[in-house]
Amino acid sequence: MNGYQLTFYTEKNRKHGHHTVCEWLLLQVRALGIHGATVINCAEGIGHAGAHHAAHMLKLTDQPLQIILAVTEEEAERLLEIVRAERVHVFYVRSPVEFGIIADDPPDKPSRHATLFGRSSRQPPDPHG
Repeated sequence: MNGYQLTFYTEKNRKHGHHTVCEWLLLQVRALGIHGATVINCAEGIGHAGAHHAAHMLKLTDQPLQIILAVTEEEAERLLEIVRAERVHVFYVRSPVEFGIIADDPPDKPSRHATLFGRSSRQPPDPHG
């Protein structure tokens, strides 16, 4: 499938209303029915205004974040319209990409979940009783 990679750049402490910009963006992504977003905590960066931002051991509030999505053209437009309408101060990059799923787990394969004590398998419920 062809579409776009949308990457938003912000800081951990940056707010929009009662939420951080990251939380707010993820709420919008979910409300639009977009599946898949990755948030990456970065060690340091230089913002669009030239300021140095970094995660410090005792203070993580200035830590740079990336919110990355692979979306269709329509999803990209809808999300960017909402961000513009809300006047959210955020830098973004939109790049054309090809994306898709190579393989999917077989439906009868049990899902695996990591626990504090190692990996465990959990059987999915039997749909036939």
